Order: sequence, then C-alpha cells, then structure tokens
Amino acid sequence: MRRFVYMDNGATTVVDSEVVKTMLPYFTEKFGNASSVHGKGQEAKRVLEESRETVAKSIRAKPSEIIFTSGGTESDNLAIKGVVYNDKEKNHIITSNIEHHAVLNTCKELEKEGFKVTYLDVDKEGFIDLEQLEKSITDKTALVSIMQGNNEIGTIQDIEKIGKICKKNSVLFHSDTVQSFTKTPLDVKRVNVDLLSFSAHKIHGPKGVGALFVREGVKIKPLYQGGAHERGIRPGTENISGIVGFAKAVSLCKSGHVEHMKKLRDYFIDSVLKDIDDVLLNGPRKERLCNNANLCFRHVEGEGLGAYLDVNGICVSSGSACSSLELKPSHVLIAIGLNKELANGSLRFTLSRFTTKEDIDYVLENLVKHVGKLRKISPLRS
Repeated sequence: MRRFVYMDNGATTVVDSEVVKTMLPYFTEKFGNASSVHGKGQEAKRVLEESRETVAKSIRAKPSEIIFTSGGTESDNLAIKGVVYNDKEKNHIITSNIEHHAVLNTCKELEKEGFKVTYLDVDKEGFIDLEQLEKSITDKTALVSIMQGNNEIGTIQDIEKIGKICKKNSVLFHSDTVQSFTKTPLDVKRVNVDLLSFSAHKIHGPKGVGALFVREGVKIKPLYQGGAHERGIRPGTENISGIVGFAKAVSLCKSGHVEHMKKLRDYFIDSVLKDIDDVLLNGPRKERLCNNANLCFRHVEGEGLGAYLDVNGICVSSGSACSSLELKPSHVLIAIGLNKELANGSLRFTLSRFTTKEDIDYVLENLVKHVGKLRKISPLRS
C-alpha cells in the first residue's frame, strides 16, 4: 500500500504543531514592532528577548550574544564577511572543501575582492586534517570556518580540537551548525568557538529565521545599513512571529529525540547494507549526525532511484538540497574520493523525531525493489 514517508529532513522539516500554535498570535493579536515604545511594541520586545534567552540557553551563551537573522545562509555570510571586513589587515580565511555553499560561495566572492582562502582537504570519511589546519594558519589569518555537521554525509568534525588550535594561534573560529544544532552537544562555555550559525527550519521551526552566535568581545561589521536592531549588527525589523517559532522549536528539542533518530538511522543503514549488494555508506559510521544516512548504490543513477521512490510517496535527496537541481556530482562526494559514477548514484536519507520504524521498513521495501529493477536495465552495469 502506498503511503507517505518524508526522509529529506536535512533539506527542511515539518513545522511542529506546537510551534505553529505558538506563532499564530504574533500575526494577529500581538503584531507589534519591537522597536515601538507603546504597549504593543513593548509586548513584542518582551517576547523577542525571551526568545533570545531560550536560544542562548540551549548553547550556554549569554542572550546578548545571539543575533537573529533570516537563516543559516545569512548567518554564514554575516559571520565570515563581518569578521574580515572589520579588520582588513588580516586577509586570509581557512575553510574546508566540503562546506555548505553558503560558506564556499561567500569565500569565492571574497577571493574576487583580494582575500586569500585556504580550502582544507578531507579524508574519505569527510574529516579535516588538524595538522594541515594548524600549518595553514599565518599571521594574516582572520578566520577559520569549519562546519560541525556536514549537510550531505553527516560527518561531525571535532570542533573542540579545532577551537583549541584557533585559540592557541589567536584566530577567530566560526562554525556552521545548521544541521547539528540540537542534535549534537554544544557548549560555548566549554568549546572555544567565536561565531555559530543556526537555522530554525531544520529543527521543526519556521523557514526564514535563524541566528548567529557572536561571542562577547568579537567585532563584526554589518553587511548593510539601517537601524540599531540586533545590537546594530543586523538592521531591520525583527521577524517576531518567526523568532517566537524558532525559540519554541528549540524548547521542544529533547535528548530522547536524538537517541530515537540514532537508533532508527543505524537500523536503516544496517538493513540496507545487509539486504542490497554493492552499496557504499558515505561518511563515518560513528561520528555522524544522528539523522543522516548517505548511500551510494552502484550501477544505479541516483536521480532515477529518487524518482521511483517519489512515485511511491518517499521523499529523499540526491545530494544536498540546495544543489539537487544541478546534474553535476556533489562537491562533497567528490572531495571524499568518489568517482562521478558513484557520486551520481548517491541518495541522502535524513530522519526526524517523527520518523517511525514502519516508515523505515516501507522505505527499505521500496529500495530493494527499485534498486533491483534499475540495475536490470542499467547501462552502468558491466
């Protein structure tokens, strides 16, 4: 029987009904502008600061260190450009070659402006080489930007060790934690990290809202001019309904959800590797996001397999969602050493706390059927 199973939660998540319920009054009854001095405005100001405190508390930051943005892409841009534009005496950035395009394309634009960028290599599981990182730092290095959890293959970098290297060399450290936020422990009192990017729609919150953690004392230049909103760093009237939804989504995240996803992820990976021949797991087995399984099916075109699954009500991603309309192989899969054929045979399955074992079993049943069907007619099979 056809059913609907959503396993593309790395792209976006369903908004939790409790989040929707919490947001609704801020479109109608409590619609004030947080910069207004009258009652409606101050009502909005209060909930804005309460939401800031909720997000800050989740990473043990100070509320004043949270800047609300439109999402992860803006947060990444603000972090990277904000740091390097603030001190042009230092014109060198270090990142990795498997970052999200919000980081990579920002760095490529900065290269056009004369900035120097070092792109660190990764091993076959997606981990950077810490020795290469340290050797790449110079007296001109302004910032290191390494994501915590990779959006495609789920690799979790050791940001605590990266932070120690950055602190030792007096270099600022930014991490894109859009995929790992609430899924991987993060304590800014313990880990040396200066800037962190977040997004609400990856954790069952609304689209179009996120945040940037900026450690107290770190100076960044605004990307555009306006009013004094968000400490003057991100001008523009705050998206109160979205921010309230973001904070509610954060408050609903529990450690038990992580364990639930991890258990189902392992069951899914083990079952696929057992039931289907010639399948490769991309990324590490252990240090990976609790909800991520990225698999290459040899002699199968990933787009075709994804289309068959879609017809059966199963939503997955053939690479990162932001580039899934492009036909070229994923830059992440190429960076970990896959050839184009293997990379094009990949699918990313990402779970949520709402995923059930019955969902997984339905996906497995269809995978076995459609992989077998496609291999019979595949010109890739010798």
